[in-house]
Amino acid sequence: MNPICVGCGTQFAGPMVTCPVCTDDRQYVGSAGQRWTTHDELVARLHVRIEDDHGLLGVGIAEPFAIPQRALVVPGPDGNVLWDCISVVTPEAVDRLGEIGGLSAIAISHPHFYSSMVEWSDAFGGIPIHLHEADREWIARPSERIELWSGDRRVLGDGVTLIHLPGHFPGSTALLWERPQRTALLVGDSIHVAADRRHVTVMHSVPNYIPVGPGTIRDIADRLMGLDFDDVYGFTWGLDIIGGARVAVDESLDRYLAAIS
Repeated sequence: MNPICVGCGTQFAGPMVTCPVCTDDRQYVGSAGQRWTTHDELVARLHVRIEDDHGLLGVGIAEPFAIPQRALVVPGPDGNVLWDCISVVTPEAVDRLGEIGGLSAIAISHPHFYSSMVEWSDAFGGIPIHLHEADREWIARPSERIELWSGDRRVLGDGVTLIHLPGHFPGSTALLWERPQRTALLVGDSIHVAADRRHVTVMHSVPNYIPVGPGTIRDIADRLMGLDFDDVYGFTWGLDIIGGARVAVDESLDRYLAAIS
C-alpha cells in the first residue's frame, strides 16, 4: 500500500505515522490531525479537472483536496511535459490527455507538488520524472523513473528549460517555455504570484507566512537575469500574470527588498 497524506497530498512508499512534509515548518498538520488515504480511494471519489488556463491546459482536482495546485501541460517538440503534479490520476484523465498526444515527461517545481508523481508516470508508460537533486531527501516514493538533475538549468527539449530558483526549497525550480510569439515562466511556488496578479513574492512558507531573507531575493534576481518572459503562471487556477510579467517580477523583488530593509 502507498498511503497518501490527506493534508498535503503526498504519496509515500509505505505506511507512515506522521507526514514529514506536513510537520515541516513550510506546511502544517490540519486541525483534524494526521489522516491518510490511498490512490484507489481517491479515484473512487474525486475527479480530475482538465481545462484551459490562459492558453495552457491545466490539470487539477475538481473537489477540495490537500493543496489546491493545478498542473500544466506544456507542449514541446519532443512531446508534452506535465509541469507539477496532483494526487490522483483517473482513466478519464489519461484518455483526455491521450487525445492530445499523452505525456512524455514530468517536471516538478518543489516537494509540495510531488504528490502521486509515480502514479502519473506509470499511467503514461513509465515516463521520466525530473526533480532537482537538492530536494532528494523529500522523495517519499522512490522510483527508477525519477531522474535527478543538478546545476542551474536543464534543457528538456527545444524551448523547454528548467531553471533552478532555490528559496522556498533548496531545489525549487521554474520552467521556461519559449515560443516565437510569447515566452512564459511557470513558477509553481518557487515564486508565488500575489492575489492581485500584478506582483509576486517569495516565501519560505506560504500558509505559515514565513518570508525568505534579502540574500535569497537577490540570488533569485541574479538567476533570472537575462531571461525575457511575457507571462508568469502560478501554482493554481488563474493565479497568473499575463503580459508584462518580466517587469512585474523585477518591480516585485525590488518592492520586497524595500519592505524588509
